[in-house]
Amino acid sequence: MADPSSYRPKPGQIPDSPGVYRFRDEHRRVIYVGKAKSLRQRLANYFQDLASLHPRTRTMVTTAASVEWTVVSTEVEALQLEYSWIKEYDPRFNVKYRDDKSYPYLAVTMNEEFPRVQVMRGHKKKGVRYFGPYGHAWAIRDTVDLLLRVFPVRTCSAGVFKNATRTGRPCLLGYIGKCSAPCVGRIEPEDHRELAEEFCDFMAGRTGTYLRRLEQRMRDAAEEMEYERAARLRDDIEALKKAMEKNAVVLADATDADLIAVAEDELEAAVQIFHVRGGRVRGQRGWVTDKVEDVTTAALVEHALQQLYGEETGDAVPKEVLVPALPDPVEPVQEWLTGRRGSNVSLRIPQRGDKKALMETVQRNAQQALALHKTKRASDLTTRSRALEEISDALDLDSAPLRIECYDISHLQGDDVVASMVVFEDGLQRKSEYRRFQIKGFAGQDDVRSMHEVITRRFRRYLAEKEKTGEWVEEGTEDALTDTAALTDTAALTDTAALTDTGTDNDTGTDTGGGTADGFKDDDGRPKKFAYPPQLVVVDGGQPQVAAAKRALDELGIDDIAVCGLAKRLEEVWLPEDDDPVVLPRSSEGLYLLQRVRDEAHRFAITYQRTKRAKRFRSSPLDDVPGLGETRKQALIKHFGSVKKLRSATIEQIQEVPGIGRKTAETIAVALAQAAPAAPAVNTATGEIMDDREDEAPETTADASGEPVPAGAPDDRRGQER
Repeated sequence: MADPSSYRPKPGQIPDSPGVYRFRDEHRRVIYVGKAKSLRQRLANYFQDLASLHPRTRTMVTTAASVEWTVVSTEVEALQLEYSWIKEYDPRFNVKYRDDKSYPYLAVTMNEEFPRVQVMRGHKKKGVRYFGPYGHAWAIRDTVDLLLRVFPVRTCSAGVFKNATRTGRPCLLGYIGKCSAPCVGRIEPEDHRELAEEFCDFMAGRTGTYLRRLEQRMRDAAEEMEYERAARLRDDIEALKKAMEKNAVVLADATDADLIAVAEDELEAAVQIFHVRGGRVRGQRGWVTDKVEDVTTAALVEHALQQLYGEETGDAVPKEVLVPALPDPVEPVQEWLTGRRGSNVSLRIPQRGDKKALMETVQRNAQQALALHKTKRASDLTTRSRALEEISDALDLDSAPLRIECYDISHLQGDDVVASMVVFEDGLQRKSEYRRFQIKGFAGQDDVRSMHEVITRRFRRYLAEKEKTGEWVEEGTEDALTDTAALTDTAALTDTAALTDTGTDNDTGTDTGGGTADGFKDDDGRPKKFAYPPQLVVVDGGQPQVAAAKRALDELGIDDIAVCGLAKRLEEVWLPEDDDPVVLPRSSEGLYLLQRVRDEAHRFAITYQRTKRAKRFRSSPLDDVPGLGETRKQALIKHFGSVKKLRSATIEQIQEVPGIGRKTAETIAVALAQAAPAAPAVNTATGEIMDDREDEAPETTADASGEPVPAGAPDDRRGQER
């Protein structure tokens, strides 16, 4: 715990001008970003007597080890820079709103030749018009199903569209009149685009003119005694009215506005937003956040505006934004919103009438969201705190282990040996910090040796980053640091981040690190790898694995990181150099947290191991042909049918494949001749020999479920794969 007076700037150093400031901890990680109209006055508030500070502010300033600032010209620039830095550094003490779900939007891809109507989530793309967000995807599909009768715009995927174009037959929607079938040329691209623009106009709230035009066309058709056409127009009008009824009119003057309400207590705050377009509620969304800093309602509103409009431009920013409290000062925020929209934006508190009544509805939604969140999370907050305290007491740690790293080794009978590193902070997963490793320092199965290698590689990287920052390095570790480059070259470290909550992995190559959402930053703000140390290292295993991990840390001269192991058989916690394990009660929340950490490391490791194994099984002799890309490999397989037939082909026959010249054909023939023929794949359930699949799964068989396994491997692989 740092003393704020140790890094307090000297009198006169802080300028009396607008700017943005950053607090960093002892490891140079940004933990708080703020802006100020006067940097001198604002920063002086942080260096008061600790007893007079808010508890969360006191925690922040004692966690920090330095403060720095950047001077800007105006408060608007400060607002923009603050938003950029919060997004880049993800500081732990800033208010960060996170959606409680990924809200779906109705999207029209106007950037395509034939615009498509679809449900989209995630980041917005250029050239796509969005409507929403909606609470549920089915609500979008119901609305689109009604509107397709009147606006038969394309809704199919690119694959379906190409297939229909190739066969000359439209999909079912084309036959029943809910698609104009541009895939088979029933409508010209210009007419289809005009249809999509009419669809967008209707969704944007410009409904009255179009309905009146349809009603006039219906009356004209009836007068001309074209009753079937009049009946179709009547049904179209009813479909449009039914779609409009799904969004009740809340503001009679066709207002375009966003209404933001905040419900809060001392620890948390919930934000609810209603998107009103054309007087109708077109979407709703909400966030809940921990109040990790001492913040007012006006400041919460300002943070919500940054989150909501930080990446929006044009019509996505409405003409009017109604809030429960105005930021102080309000002029820079209003000027910033005006700049995002490109025209004037009114930011105000509703005082009377329909808008105030609707704001009360939004406020009730925010209060209900906060109550529901606290009901779901109350026990969770208490449980996590108790679990960390129990772990600290059981392992005799100086403080609760706020960051825990767990390591696991996975392999299949000694092949494809890999390791995983998962991270829990404050008892919660930090998937952007996950890493995975290939064990290449030796061949064969040796979990203890593998654990020693992984721990060594991870913490050598930590020491290397620590040395770069100029921090003091203990005597005896310099030699270890000089071997980092050699280790990288020989061990071929593969560190990758878990990019999504679903466990999707992105292999970024040798020794490149991974996620940067909360990764350590260098002085220039660029991410480092492995720069943030844990308070506790957990290994999956017993005494041998724990001893290997401890030995690796000792060899590197690291003595301020605790190590323990969790054995699967009896769920015993092993400590280095202790002959007897620490046995936590079965009902212990600390044991439950360690089990969750261990199980997550096992899941992450075995997922990576299976991915590598499947990739190896799908390998082909063509992969070793230099200069032969994926397109030409597919062309060869398509032409000959299999690698077996390609191997028996002559150079002249190989040249018949488009894109294959004589030199390439000779290279292919030589490579296939040198490669040993693969053993045929066998389905052990039926005994069938599948010769034609050799190019897909060399030297494999298939088990009863159809999953490829190495030839000769036992059918029951339970206990063989870790």
